This record gives sequence, structure tokens and C-alpha cells, in this order.
Amino acid sequence: MRVGVYLAHPRPGSFNHAVFGAVVDELQGRGCRVVAHDLCAEGFPPVLSAEETGTVSSAPGADDPQVALHRREVAALDALVFVHPNWWGMPPAVLTGWVQRVLVPGVAYKLGTADGEPARLLQAGRALVLNTSDTPGEREEGEFGDPLQRIWAACVLPYVGVADVRRTVFRTVTDSTDEARLAWLRQARQEAAALVA
Repeated sequence: MRVGVYLAHPRPGSFNHAVFGAVVDELQGRGCRVVAHDLCAEGFPPVLSAEETGTVSSAPGADDPQVALHRREVAALDALVFVHPNWWGMPPAVLTGWVQRVLVPGVAYKLGTADGEPARLLQAGRALVLNTSDTPGEREEGEFGDPLQRIWAACVLPYVGVADVRRTVFRTVTDSTDEARLAWLRQARQEAAALVA
């Protein structure tokens, strides 16, 4: 099984990095072919060009070699894993830019008309989103309506053909104990294993 694992956190040594490392290790240990990207460390260019803003016609070939590589890779994956913090109810900018520049028409979906239903092009049928947060769960749901759940499970992934979207939130991270973090890393491994079972 070919799995893409994407990390979006700019600070080396963050707990997100630990989750990313645990997931990659678990998947490799289970015989998966893992395509792992630390988007910030690699300097993925998130800014969409004017030529890339179309939604109906297939996107032009990417001028940037990193974007072109990611488009080729994502088209061949069986599953996706995203690891990122909840910042202002959104993924970090580098991951938002990745979505906009990589999951483009002709690669991830195809539209006949602007108001039509997409033909989903990705072969990856399942995805796991692992988030960290410093917002308590009750407040996230009650005040904000869990925007990351809407982004990934309603807006982005089903649109490109990922029907099985799983998501786990580790919270609250900043004041967490070493024991809690170890338990969360074990849980991240379990979720990754279940994704490819």
C-alpha cells in the first residue's frame, strides 16, 4: 500500500513532528511504501499563481518542480495522512497552499461545468487527519463548530474521492504531560495501523 504522510508545522521538535515520525515508522513497519513530506522543512511553495486559479479546465503543468512532484505522487497514493495543528480553525498556510496547488483539476478531480459535480480522480479512498489543539473539545464544538472537521471531511477530501475520512485530535497540547504525549503517540500509531488494515 502506498501512503502519503504530510506534516505541516514549522517548529522542529514540535509534538506534531513526533506524531509524524511515529506514523511514518508505524506504516513502514507494516510494509507500506511511505511518501513522507515535512512541508515546512522542504520549503513547499504554498502561494497559488494566477494561472492555477481555474476550477473547470485541467490545471496547467506546474512550473515549480516541488509542486509537480507532489501532483505526480498524490495521483498514485492509496491513502493519505495529514498531521497539523489547529491554528485559527484552519490548517497552517503551507498545508492550505498544498491543497490548493496539488489537489487541482486534472489531478484530483474533473469538472464539466463550474456548477457541476466533480468526477473524483484520486485513487486514495481513505485518509487520516491527526490534529493538535489547545482548545478544549467542548469549546471547539460549542463555539466554533469544529471547523477542521468541516474542512477535511466535508469540503476537501470527499470532493476528490476520499470517502473514508478519519480524524483524531490530541488536546490540549501545550500543558500536556509526558505521559499524555506518549499515550497520544501510541494512539497515532494505532490510527495509522487501522487506516491500512
